[in-house]
Amino acid sequence: MANFILMPTLEELQQEITTLKERNRRVEADKAWETSFARKAAILILTYGVVLVFFLIAQLPLPYINALVPTLAFALSTATLPFLKRLWLSRRR
Repeated sequence: MANFILMPTLEELQQEITTLKERNRRVEADKAWETSFARKAAILILTYGVVLVFFLIAQLPLPYINALVPTLAFALSTATLPFLKRLWLSRRR
């Protein structure tokens, strides 16, 4: 018995290309969001809000100012990640 290899039709290839292009658009949009200023600002605002609510409930002194400390620490840690990523990648190659 002979084994037949079926070649995809032109329509199947076109559909596959369309599917890949749609996936690439989604991946590019996700990447754009991950690196966007809007995402970083939203995370900082939400971090400040959550910490502030905790500090208010815990009745800690100067909650509005003290909530800035973990928020700024988070911002600093995320700001250093691209540098650390490049360093890690350069040593890995």
